[in-house]
Amino acid sequence: MSQKIKLTEGKITVPSIKKGRKISAVTAYDFTFAEIVDEAGVDIVLVGDSLGSVIKGEKNTLSVTLDEVIYHTKAVSRGLKRSLLLADMPFMSYQISVEKGVENCGRALSEGFAEGVKIEGGISVASLIERLSLIDIPVMGHVGLTPQSVHRMGGYKVQGKENRKKIIDDARAVQDSGAFSVVLEGIPSDLAEEITDRLKIPTIGIGAGSKCDGQILVLYDLLGLSGGTPPKFVRQFSNLREASTKALKEYVEAVKNENFPDSGESYTLRKVQ
Repeated sequence: MSQKIKLTEGKITVPSIKKGRKISAVTAYDFTFAEIVDEAGVDIVLVGDSLGSVIKGEKNTLSVTLDEVIYHTKAVSRGLKRSLLLADMPFMSYQISVEKGVENCGRALSEGFAEGVKIEGGISVASLIERLSLIDIPVMGHVGLTPQSVHRMGGYKVQGKENRKKIIDDARAVQDSGAFSVVLEGIPSDLAEEITDRLKIPTIGIGAGSKCDGQILVLYDLLGLSGGTPPKFVRQFSNLREASTKALKEYVEAVKNENFPDSGESYTLRKVQ
């Protein structure tokens, strides 16, 4: 018996992510924020391995496990109706072998309910991207400053000053292997513009200037929730850390002064006549 499938109106799918439209993307890690970014009209929600820093408090992303990404992806999936959901494949979940990479990317979809995955690397992961594309697992590539390569790069440093050709070749390899888009991170804006002009698939920039086809930011950064000085490329569209601290201080004071809860926030039993 055939079934009619009704798609959510306005649902963003992989074929929706293409040249000719500006693409907005953010990270998210839980159900509540997933609902908020979805209602705001964000196109792509990435459950990033940045959860290592903003959720777990680690100094980098290398300790994040696939099980953790799956856990958070599943939570985010429950809050989305419109946005495209991608899972960030963590360190050593795909580098061991193509076969292991395929298996783990499959888990991100079957267990985490992701609609695609993001993989760091260019030429080095081209064979994996090709295999994934053959079995219909959508892939977003990621070249330039790749956080999982932090030790090789000697820190989170802008790339493309001395290895410009390599980044161009990596981006082309990602495209030719079947990826539907590619993140360009931490590279000069003129290089990002050149890559964007050369590629047929859309580019998503982070610290790569305004000429990419779209942009992505860590949600906690753009909302002003992260502590410390934000990276140069981050614009804080709000300061929720300050607002949250203020609200919590008022709560603490209200508890100390017995102003909370008041009679309207308390339960009383009716007297039986």
